[in-house]
Amino acid sequence: MASLRDLGLSEYEARAYRALLNTGPTTAKELSRASDVPMGRIYDVLNSIEQYNLVRSQTASRPKKYVAVEPATALDRLLEDKKRELEEKAEQYQSIVDELSDELDAAEPVEEQFWTAAVGQEETADLLLERLTAADDRIVMVASDPSPQFNVAAIGESIIEEMENALERGVDVDVLMTREMVASLSEEVGRRYRERLTDDPNFQVRTSEDVTGTFNLIDDIEVVIQVPNPLGGTEAFAMIDLKDPEFAADVHDQFRPTWTDAEPLSF
Repeated sequence: MASLRDLGLSEYEARAYRALLNTGPTTAKELSRASDVPMGRIYDVLNSIEQYNLVRSQTASRPKKYVAVEPATALDRLLEDKKRELEEKAEQYQSIVDELSDELDAAEPVEEQFWTAAVGQEETADLLLERLTAADDRIVMVASDPSPQFNVAAIGESIIEEMENALERGVDVDVLMTREMVASLSEEVGRRYRERLTDDPNFQVRTSEDVTGTFNLIDDIEVVIQVPNPLGGTEAFAMIDLKDPEFAADVHDQFRPTWTDAEPLSF
């Protein structure tokens, strides 16, 4: 059940405000009795909810009287206070993230071989998005068959956003596909690529019938390979992420001639 405490009031503050709604203009002493807030605390409580702009006081009267602000106004004010608090917290966390990013990025990368794998469509999508986010210099995406990474209904929009973010970071993005792959794309995918990516000079899409397999090269040191479902279908069975500069260089050497001979694509 919702409570005024959910909006930041203490138990005594909530009691005092609710009691004021029932009593109308009243003194602190009368409010203490009506709300069961101890007399020794009632003035502090009234000062507090007055700072929240939930009550108005009649200072000219002796003793001083208080009246509650209408509930709709009071709740709006509490909500605005909470929104301000959240915005301030968000700014603080962003500042912390920025500071930590600079600190952690300054660490020397470990150039050891490492591999990991994800199984299942959601898990493979998460792994691919994570590795695209990590790119600093270059992303090469190669797709020979329809796959979740170009499926708007699945993660297509997220992929586009990560590619757009990569371009904003100054990362070069090359995409190589078969014509069959292009034909499988929806009009919505084409529109989004055309409107949000193709004008960037660091973004290129080409087609070739010599493309085999679906994989991604990250910064020429990491290969993210899609493993097709052995039972058929277009959903990815698994994704393998292999960080091995030597292997990545071999993959890139084999990719380069196909890319050179491929035809630029206009969406």
